[in-house]
Amino acid sequence: MTTTSDPKKSIAFQGVLGANSHMSCQAAYPDMPPLPCATFDEAFAAVTNGHALFGMIPVENSVMGRIADIHHILPDSGLHIVAEHFQRVNHHLLAIKGATLDGLKTVESQLPALSQCRTFIREHGLQQVTAGDTAGAAKDVAERGDPTVAAIASSLAAEIYGLETLASNIEDAEHNTTRFIVMAREPVMPPKDNGTVVTSFVFRVRSVPAALYKALGGFATNSVNITKLESYLVDGHFTAAQFYADVEGHPEDGPVKLALEELAFYSKELKVLGTYPAHPYRLESASPEES
Repeated sequence: MTTTSDPKKSIAFQGVLGANSHMSCQAAYPDMPPLPCATFDEAFAAVTNGHALFGMIPVENSVMGRIADIHHILPDSGLHIVAEHFQRVNHHLLAIKGATLDGLKTVESQLPALSQCRTFIREHGLQQVTAGDTAGAAKDVAERGDPTVAAIASSLAAEIYGLETLASNIEDAEHNTTRFIVMAREPVMPPKDNGTVVTSFVFRVRSVPAALYKALGGFATNSVNITKLESYLVDGHFTAAQFYADVEGHPEDGPVKLALEELAFYSKELKVLGTYPAHPYRLESASPEES
C-alpha cells in the first residue's frame, strides 16, 4: 500500500495509478490525493486504520455484473457507505511511442477489460494476455518498451505512463459503466426530505418456507422501491444465503421505517450499511417507463 503526504485526507482505491477506480476518485473528489492499494482488503483497511478518509469501491458494472469480492468484505468491514459514484468506462489501446496498430501482436489487460473489447481484439487478430489490472498492464507495457505489445487501459494511464493512444473507446458496449460506493469510518446521514436518497443493507432470512416473500412484503405494501436485490452464499453452505439490497428512501421516512421493521421481524440478521444521496446518473439512465 502506497502512502500520501497527508493520508487522513486521501481516498483509497484498489489498483495502481491510472486505474478506472483512480479516475473515479478524481471525478468525485478531485481535491483528495489518491491512495492506491494492492487489494480490496487493503483499501478497506486503509480507511479502517485511518490511512485514508474515504475508500472508492466498485460494486457492479453494467456489462460484467457485480464485483463478487466486495459483497463478502462489505458486511463485516465496520465501514459505512456515505456516497455513490457512477463512472463511464472508456477503454483505450495504449502502446509505446512509435508503435503502430498494424505492428501489434499482443494486447494485455485485466480479464474484464479484455472481455469488454472482444470485437476489437478479434478484428485486429491480437493475442490476449491477462494482467492483474488495466493500469498495471499499461505500466508494464511502458517498462518493457516493446512496440508489438499494447495495453487496454484508461486515458489517465496513458498520461501517467507516457504511452500513445492507438485507438480510443474500443469497448463493445456503449453503456459500459461502473457503480462505486464510497466508504468511511463514520456514517453521514443526509437530511430527511432533501432529495432522493438510497439506503443499503444486508440481511439473512430465517430458513422457513416463504421467508423471503414475507420479509420483503413490507416494501411492497409500503410502496418502497427496491432498486437492487442480490443473494450470495455465506459460510460455505449452499442453503444459507445473505441478501444485499438498495432501496429508495430514508430510514426515517414512515414507509421505509415500517418496511425495515417488517424485514427485521422475518430476518435472522439485518445490517444497514448506509444512507446516502442518490447519484444523478440514476435519473439520467432511467428508462422512459421508469421516468
